[in-house]
Amino acid sequence: MELAADREIAREKDEDAVAIGEQQLLSEIAEAHRDWVNAHYHFEQAEGSDQIDYAVYAIEAAQKRYEMLLRQAKRMNANAPAWRKGVPG
Repeated sequence: MELAADREIAREKDEDAVAIGEQQLLSEIAEAHRDWVNAHYHFEQAEGSDQIDYAVYAIEAAQKRYEMLLRQAKRMNANAPAWRKGVPG
């Protein structure tokens, strides 16, 4: 009986760790999206070739980060145990 209780405690700790990781990732995704939107705004306001070049660089960097985080979120969901996906198990 103790072994089952220990497993349940371990599973709950894993759930908590995953939830914290998911919350942090979602926060980073939101931040990356804001950075991407801001980069587009700065591009629209850019004057001169140097500012335009910098704005294009910022857009590309923000977009790459945003896409990377979205792929990471997709992998986390794909790698989640069955109980995290709502599948009885």
